[in-house]
Amino acid sequence: MIDFKILVVDDETEFTDVYKIIFADKGFDTYSVSSGEECLELLKDQSFDLVITDLKMGGMNGMELLKAIHEHKYNCEVMLVTGYGTIESAVNAMKLGAFGYFIKGNDPEVLLKEIDKLVKIKTLEQDNMKIRSRLNDFNYLLDSNSTKFKNILKVSEKAALSNSNILILGESGTGKEVIAKYIHHVSQRKDENFVAVNCQIFSDGVLESELFGHEKGAFTGAIERRIGRFEEANNGTLFLDEIGELSLNTQVKLLRAIENKSFERIGSNKNISTNIRLISATNRKLSEEVKIGRFREDLFYRINTITIEVPSLRERKEDIPILLNFFLNQLQQEMKKKITKVEDGLLDLLTVYDYPGNIRELKNIIERLVVLADDGTIRKRDLPDLKMYDNSLQSPEEIKSLKDIRQNAEEKYIRNILAMCSGNVSEAARLMDISRRQLFNKLVEYDIKH
Repeated sequence: MIDFKILVVDDETEFTDVYKIIFADKGFDTYSVSSGEECLELLKDQSFDLVITDLKMGGMNGMELLKAIHEHKYNCEVMLVTGYGTIESAVNAMKLGAFGYFIKGNDPEVLLKEIDKLVKIKTLEQDNMKIRSRLNDFNYLLDSNSTKFKNILKVSEKAALSNSNILILGESGTGKEVIAKYIHHVSQRKDENFVAVNCQIFSDGVLESELFGHEKGAFTGAIERRIGRFEEANNGTLFLDEIGELSLNTQVKLLRAIENKSFERIGSNKNISTNIRLISATNRKLSEEVKIGRFREDLFYRINTITIEVPSLRERKEDIPILLNFFLNQLQQEMKKKITKVEDGLLDLLTVYDYPGNIRELKNIIERLVVLADDGTIRKRDLPDLKMYDNSLQSPEEIKSLKDIRQNAEEKYIRNILAMCSGNVSEAARLMDISRRQLFNKLVEYDIKH
């Protein structure tokens, strides 16, 4: 299926049926209505890439529909379908902003070629949007009402002026990678590569190859030379996410590369110099990991010349309205769905909740609300679990140990995320920013079937 939605408007069902068959055969997602009025009603709730409308219809004609679509500023192109005797009107419609016209009885390939032009234009626009999005990923964090978070940004800006190694601490889902990207963006290395590696998703041997690269024939399956992330990030920024998950063996090799500012590809004796700014992040308390021997003390002091601790979302709830607007705009574009209203009281409920999954969890909740929205309105009834937003449900009779409360909250959260992912363990683990193995352990611990 091609990511391109077409709405056909024609009061003659035999024509709409033919169009739907032709477009479906080419992989287009196609809908049809029998009048201009129905089209406008549908456009209130759904987004389409292209509206193909007959010029002459009972009630609202194609020209009037074109004008109405432009007046309402619906983000879609319009093509007119006309008979031989009304070509002049179709040309006039193009002057008013129609993308093109198609003459009934002509070869459908002519129409498909015009649609193909639109598909290519859309692809280019999406590529440009992705580039702009990557550049602006951190914008929603920069716009903050939180004094604590504004101070974090000031520290980040000062840290960016140096080449010192930076350690970013914070709970899962707080936006540590976004802060890392921001530091890179305001540093003198901003025109060079920002290379991110999630340390917890690779096994030891694979991670070493990922970081330092390998030569052809270095091990079974090494069919060609591979450039590692250190090499790729040269003169730029290397971001090691979840550095607390590194094995002691990999920690030794990483320490050597940091101290010597050089490394060797696996299977090679050639020393390769590297000039990188290293930014690391973890949700673990590394100082405690050092005490129990799970993290090397010398590496710890190497990576945390400057430490930045990102506050949890429950510590910056004044930013929830900003984040809500940001994610709504983002998800509307991704889903091609218009949201025009937030139900009264919904924002209050979102603000009461403490978000153990932080910003990532808030985004998941908003995505759910957008998916389930009717008539362009996100509603309280579509929240994943209303009980978790209602503090009045807590009573003295329900007092438990802090350990039990944490376990209950964790189990409920895991069940909610699994439900949102339709039981997909890999997707749920990714959203919760843990490994599949860690999630499987939790499923066993809480006897959660999936």
